[in-house]
Amino acid sequence: MPAWFSPFMFKTTSGHVQFDNCNFENGHIQVHGPGTCQVKFCTFKNTHVFLHNVPLCVLENCEFVGSENNSVTVEGHPSSENNWAYTHLLGLIRSSPSVLPTEDSDSLMSLDLESRDQAWSPRTCGIVIEGSQSPTSPATGSPKAGSQEAEVGSDGERVARTPDSSDGGLSPSGEDEDEDQLTYRLSYQVQGPRPVLGGSFLGPPLPGASIQLPSCLVLNSLHQELQKDREAMALASSVQGCLIRKCLFRDGKGGVFVCSYGRAKMEGNIFRNLTYAVRCIHNSKVRCIHNNKIIMLRNHIHHCRASGIFLRLEGGGLIAGNNIYDNAEAGVDIRKKSNPLILCNQIHHGLRSGIVVLGNGKGIIRNNQIFSNKEAGIYILYHGNPVVSRNHIFKGSAAGIAVNENGRGLITENVIRENQWGGVDIRRGGVPILRSNLICFGYSDGVVVGDEGKGLLEGNTIYANKGCGVWMMSSSLPHITSNHVSYNGVYGVAVFSQKDGSGESPGGHVAQENFGEDGDATLWETELEKDDDLLRRPIATALVESNTVNHNGASGLYVQSSELLHVITNVIHANGDRGITVAQSSQLTRVANNSISCNHQSGVKVEAQCKVEFRGNGIYDNRGHGIITKGDSTVIENDIIGNRGSGLQLLPTSDTKVIKNRIHSFRAYGIAVQGRAKALLQENTVFQGKTNKTIFQQISNNQECIMQNNKFLVFKKKSDTWCLANPPARPHLENSLRGPSAAHSGQKVTAMATRITAHVEGGYHSKRSIFCTIL
Repeated sequence: MPAWFSPFMFKTTSGHVQFDNCNFENGHIQVHGPGTCQVKFCTFKNTHVFLHNVPLCVLENCEFVGSENNSVTVEGHPSSENNWAYTHLLGLIRSSPSVLPTEDSDSLMSLDLESRDQAWSPRTCGIVIEGSQSPTSPATGSPKAGSQEAEVGSDGERVARTPDSSDGGLSPSGEDEDEDQLTYRLSYQVQGPRPVLGGSFLGPPLPGASIQLPSCLVLNSLHQELQKDREAMALASSVQGCLIRKCLFRDGKGGVFVCSYGRAKMEGNIFRNLTYAVRCIHNSKVRCIHNNKIIMLRNHIHHCRASGIFLRLEGGGLIAGNNIYDNAEAGVDIRKKSNPLILCNQIHHGLRSGIVVLGNGKGIIRNNQIFSNKEAGIYILYHGNPVVSRNHIFKGSAAGIAVNENGRGLITENVIRENQWGGVDIRRGGVPILRSNLICFGYSDGVVVGDEGKGLLEGNTIYANKGCGVWMMSSSLPHITSNHVSYNGVYGVAVFSQKDGSGESPGGHVAQENFGEDGDATLWETELEKDDDLLRRPIATALVESNTVNHNGASGLYVQSSELLHVITNVIHANGDRGITVAQSSQLTRVANNSISCNHQSGVKVEAQCKVEFRGNGIYDNRGHGIITKGDSTVIENDIIGNRGSGLQLLPTSDTKVIKNRIHSFRAYGIAVQGRAKALLQENTVFQGKTNKTIFQQISNNQECIMQNNKFLVFKKKSDTWCLANPPARPHLENSLRGPSAAHSGQKVTAMATRITAHVEGGYHSKRSIFCTIL
């Protein structure tokens, strides 16, 4: 215990000190470099160990209890002047059993975690679908084989089921019809879903089934990751500054505090019931290659009253193989240009987020299991810009990854599953890049982009979420390209963008974290970097491009927007309602070079007062009309073939230009004009369907329907087979697909509203986005 006149029990600036089996109470121990220190099997009660510029210090098998401040402080860069004891300690460290993982021993806490939460072990390579019912039963129900077809209603919607031919490659040729009512055959190929993740996610999810992950998404062990990453291996093997090994820190304020370019390595320790476990900070404003570095291997960090690990002011290092759980704030908190490597950790059951990155924080977050946290698994905001790759983020009570308040980040090759909110939630100026992720089995939407959200979604598989695949709100301007959006419970892609002047927020991730440790959150804005990322050049419209959208419960694409929207080169196939529904579009919605096929109702429906341009699309084999429109539409150079309703249904209030299309209906009219629809029909080729149907139907003597230079083809014998040639069957995707480099354009947001007031169409009023239902 210290003397009455000084808090120090021991203080030295040179030589070597060793403590074995000692008890320290209510004082300080201070060692300055070039002095060295070794402490073994000691107990520290409300005692602070201060190490300044120490070249090497070893603390092992010690217990730190009830500290009123930090238990251990490591300050200053390790001294380059080494005494005789430095070599002695280094030899002891190297001769002791290694804590670096081996392939045989690398099963970090898997048994305990599996018994607690049925979590995956680090080598898990499959997903087991839980529950007695598929989470993505189509909202319209599954058609039964042999059910009879009813006529398509005048408004374009089916009123009875038809035999399921949703995945057929060719146009139905009338196998269920009488011989005298055979249609002629048209030779064309319907473009179905493209292969995705080796084909594992092409079929519907089956309860209790196991879905194998492709090798690119399987978690590696820590041993495998260190073998692959030389920099990480060098960090894990290095010894400099303070080595803290197999110690217990409990029931106090702080564990280890590293500042002013200090170095510390922590292996196999337990941190519990503290305010925080580890803080890594330095206060210098001068950039230096000798930034703070902490190395944390295989520690247990739990039940902290704030964040478990806290890095700020360019803190960095390696955080690998740790078990971080049950903390009141984030498991790992990264701020102010800190840039750690976070590798192969299990971060779970936090009362808030798993990892938070903000205030220009960076970092590489790779190969972690992040699960069962109360808030977002990873939360990025205030210009946080990490690289998040190959993590499994699952069973969270909020979003898997939330990007908010101008957060950024490259998010690639993660498995994000079974989260209560959106798998990825982007709001308030968030501009992430999401590439090649698997976002599946969520209890709400796959990806939510709204309330000034932006970003690039490229090459993701968004599968079997109970809500929508992608839900875009407000005036969001994301670029959604080359994604596979399939078997989601409601819409594949839903665009709800309305300017109603409301300032209400639809909810989400606003102010979810406590920033009180360093002042009010708004203070971060004064320190934000102003650099521009070339990948985020501004664009003027939202883009939905080159995606495969198939087998979703409602429409493949639902648009209720007052913003410009381009829908280009997508495959929209076999969805449970229409292929595309445009319910509101005061600005132009451009639909070009898409394949829209085998959907359970009409291929496309355009409501009144909507402005839509269709160009170069192939609209095949849908069970309602090919296109049904009540709005202001331009239909140019499309192939509208093999649909069970009319090829083109023009309803009253519509004003439509139909130019240079090839149109054929399987059982109804090629073109049907009803009421006082205004139309210009020019240079179209219209084929006859059933022998008892005409090619063209006009309900009344409508003088506003102008027909010029159209070609009507009637088959003469049952063996007639015609081909779509000059040009071949549309869409012509070869020259329209954009490469990945072209898809990296960024977005720029305009003014927007924040409240969704849209109504969901067509019998899905009780199955609108589950995310919005929560709000």
